[in-house]
Amino acid sequence: MTTGVFDDLVPDVLGEPYLAETISLPPDEEGPVVATLVVRRAAQPTTKAVLYVHGFCDYFFQTAYAEWWNERGYDFYAVDLRKYGRSLRPHQTPNYVTDLRDHFADIDASFHRVVERDGHDHVVISAHSTGGLIASLWANERQPAIAAMVLNSPWLDMQGGRLIQGVGTSVVKQIGARQPARLIPRTVGGHYGRSLHVEHDGEWLFNTDWKPLDSFPVSFGWLRAIRLGHEELHRGLDVGCPVLVLSSAGTRWPKEMGPDAHGFDIVLEVPQIRQWATAIGSHVTYVAIEGARHDVVLSLPEPRAKAYAELDRWLSTYVE
Repeated sequence: MTTGVFDDLVPDVLGEPYLAETISLPPDEEGPVVATLVVRRAAQPTTKAVLYVHGFCDYFFQTAYAEWWNERGYDFYAVDLRKYGRSLRPHQTPNYVTDLRDHFADIDASFHRVVERDGHDHVVISAHSTGGLIASLWANERQPAIAAMVLNSPWLDMQGGRLIQGVGTSVVKQIGARQPARLIPRTVGGHYGRSLHVEHDGEWLFNTDWKPLDSFPVSFGWLRAIRLGHEELHRGLDVGCPVLVLSSAGTRWPKEMGPDAHGFDIVLEVPQIRQWATAIGSHVTYVAIEGARHDVVLSLPEPRAKAYAELDRWLSTYVE
């Protein structure tokens, strides 16, 4: 297993009791690369831990989720992948890689710390959206000794019908291979970010330099990597542990802020999550949460409580 060099723990931007460490990794074509591992420890010493992987245009700030795990006796770790959040450096293109396996080193180094250095032998991998795709591919290839995976609205296929997917993927692959840094023209309404942020229509505070309300630009090279990851997943994975997949019960594409922005997934297509969830492994539980947002644990209070109840029930049944 490849590991990085771990520097000293320092207080995290979230404040105590969150601590963070910078993990130095081999440089890429843009220069030096780091990942950042954040930890909030449970009240009592434990050998149980969660390692969380965020999504695209995202970073770890879901403190209530960390506290929920702490209350159940788990140390909670979260990795900000290279070029995301705490790990983004001025010389880097935000969130940019041309191979999802580049992120395997980030997770390897974090997992090594959780297991080998900190002595946890019961580890749950939790991941959201694009992180759900990356973590599934990582677990399938690495076959780590993990107790379970919890995937929150994992990105398992490209939005759009089959014709759009087929033609679009062909173009993305061609341009992405030849001009990986070329940007894809697109318009983002920003409704999802506004539905979350406390200064707009939400209840959550996050750094909009790291999670812009209107998203980051998307390159052909990055989307090519995503589509190749989707194709690998569609051929079938075996992550070797029980998996819980949570999502909203439905998708809407609102043109303005309103109830749909708060009660549906407005980023991914829920039927695709449902369709491909069982491609992750042989023991998959899928639960749709009525009224949930794309990030289920950032939903309105009622669906959020339902999601935690389902997670608690599943853990008790299959993991603990």
